[in-house]
Amino acid sequence: MTLALHGGTPVRATPWPSWPPPLDDAQRELAGKVLESGRWGATQGGGVTDDLAAAFAARSAAPYAVAVGNATLGLFAALRGLGVGPGDEVIVPAYTFVASATAVLLAGAVPVIADVDPADLRLSPDAVRAALTGRTAAVMPVHLAGGPADMDPLNALAERHALAVVEDAAQAHGAEYRGRPVGGLGHAGVYSFQASKAMTAGEGGMIVCRDEPAYEAIWSVCNLGRRLGGQWYGHPNVGWNLRLTDLQAALLLPWLDRLDDEIARREAFCAALERELGRLPEAAGTRPVTVVPRAPGTTRDSRHLLMLRVNAPVDRDFLLAAMAAEGVPLDAGYPPLGTMDALTRAGARAEPCPAAEAAARSVVWVRQSMLMDEPARAADVAEALAKVLAA
Repeated sequence: MTLALHGGTPVRATPWPSWPPPLDDAQRELAGKVLESGRWGATQGGGVTDDLAAAFAARSAAPYAVAVGNATLGLFAALRGLGVGPGDEVIVPAYTFVASATAVLLAGAVPVIADVDPADLRLSPDAVRAALTGRTAAVMPVHLAGGPADMDPLNALAERHALAVVEDAAQAHGAEYRGRPVGGLGHAGVYSFQASKAMTAGEGGMIVCRDEPAYEAIWSVCNLGRRLGGQWYGHPNVGWNLRLTDLQAALLLPWLDRLDDEIARREAFCAALERELGRLPEAAGTRPVTVVPRAPGTTRDSRHLLMLRVNAPVDRDFLLAAMAAEGVPLDAGYPPLGTMDALTRAGARAEPCPAAEAAARSVVWVRQSMLMDEPARAADVAEALAKVLAA
């Protein structure tokens, strides 16, 4: 069978679902009300942004939430509000988006890049333990691709060493660990509303936390150093304007009502694709493509992305180009943070990370928009993979 890359017929000619989905009636109505009200910002209080923060806190089983302009700033604000600053070190996983590390730099601290578990690609407790120093102040587990990190051993390690735990839940809206929502499992958790995320207003973020003093400190960081309930022109702390707007919140608040249905839709596609991949012929007793497993303790994966490990010998650039030509584009995934010169020049410290380096060579992603298709169309992904790997 001739590859589409070489002039053959592609496996799939129809487009995948677009992301974000079209606005629904509730979003149109609420956004219209905000536009007509003239209360577009979030400084007056009592608006849609406050409603969104309250709803998101409740959804995360946390009592407090602060809406912010994006998740990078949210991670920064959470770290600063929890007392992390110059001279401190924060341990982050090697296989994650660069913002996990740059938020630490923004807070004036040093990112310490530690390896991930070779199976599930979430932050390894053993790697955290090896990276600890007398300057370690916090650890940042990442709920990668919508699947929770294994939080119990990380929280136990943090408690033993008096470390703050900031969950990077940017991709994990609706995910659960041992029956509990992510985000509220550490001292603070941060979600993203950037354009590719499971809930989006183009940009935006949300910080959730359990502790009232931490909430008040984080709120102050995000509101120009004001004290919650204090004077408008009183600035007892140093802070920044990191607020989300009511216009953005109007797109996000109604989304909470459909989030569960969208997660279920993605999960159905992922389950169908895993079955299809299980039918691909083995070579030397090994499946050519497998799904990266969930971390221990996962009770709900929000399936922001589906990570596939390619076990067959194939040139990575060829695989990605050939799959795109077949109408099934895949993402290359993250390079290990420790290989980014900009981070090391800025002072980041990289521990040995063989598992992250292996993932960068062998793991590819199925995009969220593709996961929103009908489960029967998962066969397109498996068929294209079989075709390309047999070439």
